[in-house]
Amino acid sequence: MNSLHVKKGDTVVLKTGKYSDKFSKPGVRRTGKVVAVSPKEGKVIVEGINKVKKHVKPKQMGQPGGIIDAEAPIYACKVQVVCPKCDKPTRIGHSFKEIKGETKKVRVCKKCGATL
Repeated sequence: MNSLHVKKGDTVVLKTGKYSDKFSKPGVRRTGKVVAVSPKEGKVIVEGINKVKKHVKPKQMGQPGGIIDAEAPIYACKVQVVCPKCDKPTRIGHSFKEIKGETKKVRVCKKCGATL
C-alpha cells in the first residue's frame, strides 16, 4: 500500500533541506502548493520549491530549445501540511464524520481539529 499524508492541492512547508526554515531568512516560511504526488516513489512536486534548470531540445521545426526552470520532486517525508484554519504546520489525523447521511473518513488537523 503506497499512500501518502499529502494530497494534490495541499499547502505544505518544508521541514528539511535547502528550502526549509533553517536556511531561509528569519520570519520567512517557504510554503507552496502540491502540484503532483507520486505515491509509488514517495515523492511530491511543490510549486516554487526545489527549482532546477532543465535543458530542452526543440520538439518541432521552428520551436526554440533552451534552458527552462522546472520543479523537481522531493520526498514526501520532508514536507508537512499547513492547516488552512490555524495556519500552522501540523500532522494529519483521521476521523469519521457524517456528511449528508453517509459516514466518511476525513483528514483532520492534529492541533486545532479542523477538517482538511
